[in-house]
Amino acid sequence: MNELARKDCVPCKGGVPPLDEAESTALLQKLGEGWKVVKNHHLEKQYGFKDFRQALAFTNRVGELAEAQGHHPDIYLAWGKVTLTMWTHKIDGLTESDFIFAAKADQELL
Repeated sequence: MNELARKDCVPCKGGVPPLDEAESTALLQKLGEGWKVVKNHHLEKQYGFKDFRQALAFTNRVGELAEAQGHHPDIYLAWGKVTLTMWTHKIDGLTESDFIFAAKADQELL
């Protein structure tokens, strides 16, 4: 299990700075393949599936995970693909919780 996936997301109360580029890069290296940091503002990954049903099932699992963690990504569902985009809206940038959620989302593939 990824070390980040063992942690839980921590609700952001605001008033904290987003991660700087060096911190984001270090955490990105701990994630599985396919994740990218975009403009040091958000994380993004596209997952591929053999059909719509599998993509929808993954979307539903990620939705349940989001509710359990209290951390909600943007989810784009299309035939055979799901794209997750996440950042901490309260501070309009990245926190460790975004990377934790990304690692947990990857585990929903298993």
